Formats: sequence, structure tokens, C-alpha cells
Amino acid sequence: MVNLYFTLRGTDIVNWGFLLLRIAIGLSILTLLYLSQRFWYRALWRVTSHWGRVTLRVSARLAYVVLLLLVIITMITMSQGLFFGRGGFARQSSLMTVITGLWFFSALFAFLAVKTVHGLERLWRWLHATTTIKTAPQQNAAQSTPELAETVADPGRRYFFRAATAAAGAAPFLGAMYGFAAERLNYQVRRIEIPIHNLPAALDGLKIVQISDIHLSGYMSRSQVRRAVDMANNLGADLAVVTGDLITGSGDSIADCVEEVRRLHAPLGTWGCNGNHEIYARAEDEAAYLYAQAGMKMLRQENAPITFRGASFNLLGVDYQRERTPRGQRQQTLAFVETLVRRDMPNILLSHNPNTFNRAAELGIELSLAGHTHGGQIQVEILDHRLSPARFITDYIAGLYQRPLFAPAPNERAASGASVTRAFSPSFFASASVPMAHIYVNRGLGTVGAPVRLGVPPEISLIILRTV
Repeated sequence: MVNLYFTLRGTDIVNWGFLLLRIAIGLSILTLLYLSQRFWYRALWRVTSHWGRVTLRVSARLAYVVLLLLVIITMITMSQGLFFGRGGFARQSSLMTVITGLWFFSALFAFLAVKTVHGLERLWRWLHATTTIKTAPQQNAAQSTPELAETVADPGRRYFFRAATAAAGAAPFLGAMYGFAAERLNYQVRRIEIPIHNLPAALDGLKIVQISDIHLSGYMSRSQVRRAVDMANNLGADLAVVTGDLITGSGDSIADCVEEVRRLHAPLGTWGCNGNHEIYARAEDEAAYLYAQAGMKMLRQENAPITFRGASFNLLGVDYQRERTPRGQRQQTLAFVETLVRRDMPNILLSHNPNTFNRAAELGIELSLAGHTHGGQIQVEILDHRLSPARFITDYIAGLYQRPLFAPAPNERAASGASVTRAFSPSFFASASVPMAHIYVNRGLGTVGAPVRLGVPPEISLIILRTV
């Protein structure tokens, strides 16, 4: 009894700790947003203070304040529509949603970049002053204080740091404009061959086209979705799947999105699963109904055996799988899927959240198709290391991963032995003694937060199954 009490008590402590961590992260983000807006307002104030005409100064400052208020109102309304099922101003003004996303993204990262340069400059000055004091002659010790050491101007140093500050402040704005106007619309087809354990010879070469994370919203128009669907149709796939997040919030028209998705053509039909944004918008049931009306199928904790060339495979689908309850308690994903898995045919799972892969592999599901991460939406490569924000939520960021089939799912986010598999050689699989489960994480079409993609262009996947 005592052990049970302390176990429950420990669970409560963990849950409270998780809640406090989420609150701390939220407050940190809000603080950074406030400081960045304060920084740019003060910068505008300093710049306009040199303008001769008072009316011009006042007009520029007033225009900035009005625009900032509109941006803040739009962001609040977007948040309500996203998390609380209410829409309003942001629903009616896609232009303002674009401006809001671009401004907050650019202003925040430019603020952080400028502050980083300022910090480096202070560090350089401190190191320079310290070195000057140590090397100065004793008889001039009175002149070697840090304050006097800096009285002799260093034009080269000042010019360098001023140029670095200007570049650091401008780079995020330029990057955001490029990511919005160019890379966000640079749809790419990624072709990947995946060897499946015990795949019947008749299914060798089966083509699956996957699109994910459409996010029809102020950032993604119907015409852009239509272009992606046309590209998918040109691939001649046998099966089409859409792995969640048709929309972003309740203010977005899921009916419009389904109307575009229904144009997907594949002999074995179009299938899908719900993502987390359908849950946020309380549109899971509506999505399933609209799919059925359009002659498609939304799999919700369901499976469907499909026959192709005389052989069959088992297609499964689940709504977005939460890893924790609203109170922060960890819960098992794919809790009711075990009874849907078939042992007499290969299994393919549609699950928006890639973190279900560990459990799927444990259940013997040979292939999982997921999305959710957007590939991080922004990815930077430094010294051959790719840095992505998605790393904070999953180890399965984008592309193809594998782990042993039927291996116990660890409690951690992902197995330490999970590995990205970019290319395969026949000799590898010929010599492999352990059957592997695979997951492919689609980088998605749309965006959330800021309408920007950098280093992670939108993706249409063509997956080809191969017999091991």
C-alpha cells in the first residue's frame, strides 16, 4: 500500500513537472516575442528621430503601432481558431495572416541574430581590454584601464560589427521572403523504394503516392492544392494516401480541401487518416463524412484488406495519436490496433504522428506512412549537421527510417538504434538476418506558424514497394 502511494505520488510529481515545463516554454516564447517587438519599435524610434519633419516622424511611428496592433489581433484570433475552435478576423483576411506570420517569424529571428552579434562584440571588447591591461608597461598602468583602452577607436572593428549587425538583422527578413515566395511553392516529387518483409511477388512494384499536411488556410490556397494533386496524378500510382492535417484551424474550409483531394486518381482508391489539426478544429467526423461523400475512405482505427494483382495487403489507419493526456500523463499509442494487424499479409499503417513507429514495429506492422513534422519546415546545415526544429518533438523528422520488426517499443521518444535509411543496396538486404519495419515521414505541402520553408521544400512522395 505504501509503495502504491509513493508510485502515485511520483506520477503526480512527474505530471506537474511536465505541466510546469510547458508553461515555462510558453512564457519564454511570449517573452521573446515581446522583447523582439520592443527592440524593433525602439529601433524605428531612433531612426525616425533624425527625420526633420515632425509630421513625418509621427506618421511613421503611428503607422507602425497600428500595423503591430492589427498583427497582434490577427495572431490572437488565429490562436483561438486553432486551439479553441473559434475563428473570426483571421478567417476573413488571408493577407493579414500572411503578414502576421512573416513579421513575427522574421522579427524574432532577426532580434536573436542581432543580439548574438552584440554579445560577440561585447565579448571581443572584454577580451581586447583584458589583453591590453596585461601587456601594458607598468609605468603606463594608469592608462591601461578597460575604459581608457577603449577610448582609442578601432575603425576596422567598429565597421565589422556594424556590418555584421546589419547583415544579421536583414538575413531573417530576406530568408523569410525567399522561403515564402519561392521555396514554399517549390513542390518536389521524392521517389523512394522500400523493401517489405514477406511482400508477395505480385505486390512487388506497387506504387503509393502520398501527400500530407496540406493545411488549406490563408497560407495555402485551393489552386496550390490543385497543382499538387495534378503532380500526384501524373505519377501513375496504384494507391493514393493523405496522411492528415487537411486544414490548420476551424476557420478553414475542410470541404474545399476535400473537394481538391477527391481529384486524386488511383486504381486502388484514395485513403486517409486524421491529423492533429482536424482534432484542434473539431473536424474529425466532418472529414470522414466528406471523404465518404467523395468516394474516398478515412480510416479511423480501422483496417481494409486490399487486393492487387491477386495478392493482398492490409491497410490500417488511425486518428492522430496523442502520446500524453491533457494532464501530461504518458499513454500508449495505437492502443486498439493490435487486433487489426494481419499476420497472413503485409500491413501498411497510415498514422499522422511518426512517433507511433516504435509501437507499430512492435506490433509487426511492416510499413508506416506519416507526416506531421513538415521536415521541421526550416532546416539549416552546419558542418555537415542538419539542424531542424522538428528534432524537439521526434527522432523521425523526414524521410525513411527503420527498426527491427517485433522489437519491444522503448519508453523513450524513439529507439536509440533507429537509423535513417536514404538508399538501399540489394546486398544489404540479402545479408540481413533480422526483418525490418520501415516508416516514411512525408515533409508535407503546407506550413504552420510562419508561411515559410527553408531547406525543406514541400513534398509529394512516390513510394514503391519491393520484395526483400
